[in-house]
Amino acid sequence: MIDLWTIIEDSFEPKKQHHKETIFTIGNGYLCTRGAFEEGYPDDHRATFIHGVFDAAPIVFTELANAPDWLPITVYLNSERFSLDTGTIESFQRTLDLRTGLLKREVRWRSPSGTTATLTFERFASLADEHLLYIRCRVTPEFAGTVEFRAGLNGNMHNEGLVHFQWQGQGKQDDVIYLHNRTRKSGIEIGTAMQITNVVGREVIREDWDVQNAPTRMVRVEAVPGQTVGIDKRVAVFTSREFYSADVVTVAVHRAREAASWESALEVSKQAWAEEWDRTDVIIEGDNEAQIAIRFNLFQMLIAAPRHDDRVNIGAKTLSGFGYRGHAFWDTEIFMLPLFIYTAPHIAKNLLNYRYRNLPGARRKAQANGFEGAQFPWESADTGDEVTPTWVPHFAEPTKLVRIWTGDIEIHISADIAHAAYQYWQATGDDDWFIELGAELILDTAKFWASRAEWNAEKDRYEYNDVIGPDEYHEHVDNNAYTNRMAQWNLQTALEVLEWLKKHAPKKAKALMKQLDLNQKRLETWGEVIEKIYLHIAPNGLIEQFEGYYQRKDIDLATLEPRTKSAQEIFGIEGCNETQILKQPDVLMLLYVLRNDYLGEIVQVNYDYYMPRIDHTYGSSLGPSIMAIMACEVGKPDDAYEHFIRAVRADLRDVRGNAGDGIHAASAGGTWQSVVFGFGGLRVTSDGWTAKPRLPKHWKRLSFKFFHHGKMQEVDIKGK
Repeated sequence: MIDLWTIIEDSFEPKKQHHKETIFTIGNGYLCTRGAFEEGYPDDHRATFIHGVFDAAPIVFTELANAPDWLPITVYLNSERFSLDTGTIESFQRTLDLRTGLLKREVRWRSPSGTTATLTFERFASLADEHLLYIRCRVTPEFAGTVEFRAGLNGNMHNEGLVHFQWQGQGKQDDVIYLHNRTRKSGIEIGTAMQITNVVGREVIREDWDVQNAPTRMVRVEAVPGQTVGIDKRVAVFTSREFYSADVVTVAVHRAREAASWESALEVSKQAWAEEWDRTDVIIEGDNEAQIAIRFNLFQMLIAAPRHDDRVNIGAKTLSGFGYRGHAFWDTEIFMLPLFIYTAPHIAKNLLNYRYRNLPGARRKAQANGFEGAQFPWESADTGDEVTPTWVPHFAEPTKLVRIWTGDIEIHISADIAHAAYQYWQATGDDDWFIELGAELILDTAKFWASRAEWNAEKDRYEYNDVIGPDEYHEHVDNNAYTNRMAQWNLQTALEVLEWLKKHAPKKAKALMKQLDLNQKRLETWGEVIEKIYLHIAPNGLIEQFEGYYQRKDIDLATLEPRTKSAQEIFGIEGCNETQILKQPDVLMLLYVLRNDYLGEIVQVNYDYYMPRIDHTYGSSLGPSIMAIMACEVGKPDDAYEHFIRAVRADLRDVRGNAGDGIHAASAGGTWQSVVFGFGGLRVTSDGWTAKPRLPKHWKRLSFKFFHHGKMQEVDIKGK
């Protein structure tokens, strides 16, 4: 019987090392650790990233700092070091149990001199206590002599060459070894404490080696053929972000010393995972690949989701790799947040609170650009200020620099955040949160949109010129449909929200009107902008992606096949900008985000026009999940399945060849939407919810749960 909860790797392929490190990432919402080997391997990209632990970096302003490594366990078989880059791998299997978060690797290895043993490594990050990490190592020797375990902590970590953590100290308290580090610029302290427990086998000698920034405990045991030996290692991690006044070392040492055993901790963590999956799991019958793939994508979302911290966001590569430096984009609000809104509202609230906490940064950006209100940064980190790099090396010619304009003119994110706040409120009915925090997000972003609008007296309309829409193949365009319509939605919704506040929370309404200077004249201006924002919609309902789009070169993408490059790589940045080829479909995205406003023929017309112009395989990883939903909307579930399967394979099969940089978080979050809103046909309105299933032909069953106004709902659909 096929195990639909386990990711399995049956052989070690060094060329796929970085991809597999991403795939076998584990975590618990506080931190994530890539699937590097405990003993190390040449050129590995080993990393542990902790939410919120940013430090200054050139070009990208700031990045998540690669934390001290808690993994190291090197094993010596009769004084020969176990390593997969030497000797002979007789057998290899690595598994990730998605149900429990347990990562396991089993290797039968013969050393260069012929010494043979089976080594098993297991690790998990406790979901019940986010500060605790566990590793178990077991060795079954086929020889007599000794097995030596060297378990340590390593503060000599870096971000692809840039060192962020400075050594502050190390030592031992009772039987616990600790390491103390601090980030260079941001001054965040981290305490890491390790204890070796449950030594299996007859211990010959134990020593502690006080190597600076890499304290190590050596345990040597007797080796008897066929008799398993080993150690358990538990680690506690704390930073000064959690304890401003406490000594992070003292806290970490205490937690490591008092923590439960491997067995007890794993059982409690399994229980926590069972609760997560009870809310979140999606059941697909009749398609084993889709079943395990959707669970993998959900797992990656769950291990990145902050459960106890509302000062952090989920980066575009989660906490699983160096890509995008831990920065957050609109990916969170549009692609990831719906999953949490409907399955874990407490997590969704944390993510929205992060945006609220960073309103000062958004206001600073608006003011610096000459606008009012809150203009959220395209890339956000710890302060809410813009951290999009201005120049980066050209992807094809690293000696040349490319100007990055997204931080300057990709402005739709402010409306995306407002929409997410509104969506959370509508789905949860959390009036208290909306009154205290959410309404201000919508009102202050509306204030920005009104000040950013440009009046064209000649054409009697308001415009948003020189922008980038979600489709980043086209820069410096005027009147992008997605941007203009979302701005209009933001302004209209703000007026409605203000009226709702006046009725249900008059004191808050009065306070916000004073704080944000929402006088009558300003509100009248909002109404004028709403009425006269430019949107080019043809009589048949076709929406022009941006002004002048139809005049761009229309390329038949089929003539480019077969290919392994994106259209932008083929035509160049400027050349692609002059075509109608889309990185992702702005208009279809708009029709999805505001799907309760657009029904019927307008969806079909735009789907038919834009689908052939999308760079499906090599464009944006954000597109396929949404295109799957839109294909369902026009009654093409089998076409939708092609998009969906492309999305769920994005990382598992390394479709774009860059999964080694980290999980494609937006794609992972979008896969849940594909299933629930696409194939399940879930539609939530102010009146309640309905489900209109449109399953692929080979699916026999689809089942999922979601919260609506605090009550768990269950949808169970049988195929034909």
